[in-house]
Amino acid sequence: MGTHSKPGLTGKLGALVLAGLFAFSLTQEAEESDYYQIETFSTEELPMEVGAMTLMSDGNLLVGTRRGDVYVLENPYGDPASAVFRPWARGLAQPLGFLEHNGWIYTAQRGELTRIKDSNGDGKADIFETVCDAWDISGNYHEYNFGPRMDKEGFMWITLNKPFGGQPYADPEVKQAHWRGWAVRVNPETGEMFPMAAGLRSPAGVEDSPWGDIFYTDNQGEWCNASKLSHLEFGDYHGHPWGLPTQKLAGPPFETMPQPISGTFMKDMHQQIPQFKMPAVWFPYDKMGKSPSGLRWDLTDGKFGPYAGQLFVADQHHATVMRVNLENVDGHWQGACFPFREGFQCGIIRICFGSDASLFVGMSNAGWGGRGNRPWGLQRLKWTGKIPFEVHEMKAQPDGFKLTFTEPVNPEAAANLDSYKMESYTYRLESRYGGPEDDKKEVKITQAQVSKDGMSVRIKIDPIRAGYVHELHMEGLTNNKGDSLLHDAAYYTLVNIPTDAHL
Repeated sequence: MGTHSKPGLTGKLGALVLAGLFAFSLTQEAEESDYYQIETFSTEELPMEVGAMTLMSDGNLLVGTRRGDVYVLENPYGDPASAVFRPWARGLAQPLGFLEHNGWIYTAQRGELTRIKDSNGDGKADIFETVCDAWDISGNYHEYNFGPRMDKEGFMWITLNKPFGGQPYADPEVKQAHWRGWAVRVNPETGEMFPMAAGLRSPAGVEDSPWGDIFYTDNQGEWCNASKLSHLEFGDYHGHPWGLPTQKLAGPPFETMPQPISGTFMKDMHQQIPQFKMPAVWFPYDKMGKSPSGLRWDLTDGKFGPYAGQLFVADQHHATVMRVNLENVDGHWQGACFPFREGFQCGIIRICFGSDASLFVGMSNAGWGGRGNRPWGLQRLKWTGKIPFEVHEMKAQPDGFKLTFTEPVNPEAAANLDSYKMESYTYRLESRYGGPEDDKKEVKITQAQVSKDGMSVRIKIDPIRAGYVHELHMEGLTNNKGDSLLHDAAYYTLVNIPTDAHL
C-alpha cells in the first residue's frame, strides 16, 4: 500500500489531509481475507505432509501423509485448537488420494490400488486389501500415483506419474516401467484395469465432476509446455511420449499413435495425432501458479460464496487456490481461470470441502520448492458471508466473450473500452522443459455492451482465435460504489469458437 503526498501540504493541515487520504485508500482497497479467512490447525508435532484427504460419511476428515500415516481429524469445524488428529493407519507407500466407497477407504499407493477398513470399530484400520496392482514401477522416485475417483459407471480412475529422467522417451530398447504417464480405470469389484488415456506427465490431481466425467491437472515440464486442466476420456492422448512403448499392450486406438514432433503448436496436434486432446484450461505460467494439484467442485449450494458449481484448483508452488468456470462448446470442455486466494502456509497438494462448506487445504513443501515458510500444514478456508466484486463467469461468444459479475458494474466504466486490455497466445508441444507464451497478439476490444441490470457485459474482440488463451485485464472496471474488482484478470482457453451466442 503506497502513501499519498501533495506538494505544499505541510504542518497539521497537511498531516490531516494525508491521514484522510490514507484512510480513504484503506477503505477502498479490498483484501481476499475480507471474504475468505484462513484458519490453521496445529501440526507442529506431526509431520503433516498431506497427500490425501477426504470427507468421511461421519463428518470427520481423513488425512493421509506422504510418509504413509493416516489420521482421522476429529472436531474439524470448531476452533482449530480443539481438533484432534487420531491415528488410523500407518505404513502406506505415499498415498495420494482417498475415496470412501461401500464402507471402505480406497487409496492409490505407489504400487497398487488398496482398500482399507476398520472392521472391529476400535478406531484403527485392520484390513488392507490389494484391489489392483496391474501397473509397473521401476523404483524411480517420480512414479507417483493419484486417485482414485469414481466415474458415473462405477469405475475408479487413477492417474500414473511418469518417472523423471531417462530420455529419450518411447525408445523400445529402454527397459522402462509400463503404464507410466497413463490414466487407467479399475473395476473395484474385480480389480481389472483398463487403459483410458495416454500422454500424461505429472497428473497431480484427478477429480470426478458433478456430472460424472473425469478431469485431471498436469504440471508444466518437458512435452507439457504449460500447466493445464484436461478432460479425460477413453482414447485420449495428452502429449507426453513417455508411455508410448505401452501402446501395444493398450491396443486400439492407442497402438496407432505416432511420436509427436517437437515444436508443433498444440492447437494443430490433432492433424498429426488424431487422438490428441487440447486442455480444457491452460494455467499461464507464474501468472496462475506453476504446479496445479488437487481440485474440487463447489457443491455447497452457495454456502461457500457465490461460486456454486464452479471448480477450485490448488497450486503446489504458489500455495494458492484458483477458480475455474467451464462450459462445453461443440463437444469440448473449455473455460476461464481466475485468481482466488493466496497466502497459505506452503505448497498445496489436496483440497477438500467439509460438511460445514469450509475448504480444507492440505500442504507440503518437502521435496518440492514452493511459497510459504512451513514444511507442511493443514488449514481451513471459510467464507465470511461477504460477497466480493468479481467476474463470476467468462463465457465464449462467436465474436468475443460474455462476462457476468457477482454484483452490478458501473455502466459507464463497463461501457468504456479503455477499461479492458486483452492479448492472446498459444503454446507449442516441445521436448524442452516448459515453453513460452507463443504467437502473441494484442486483441482489440471493439464493443462493450452492458446489460440493463448491470450484471453482465458482452465484449466484442478482434481478432478472436481458436486454440489460444485470451488473457483479459479489467483495471478500469468498477461497481456502482466505485470499488475495483478484487481480481481484475481472467484467462480463457478458447479451444472452440461457438457458432451461436449462448448464455
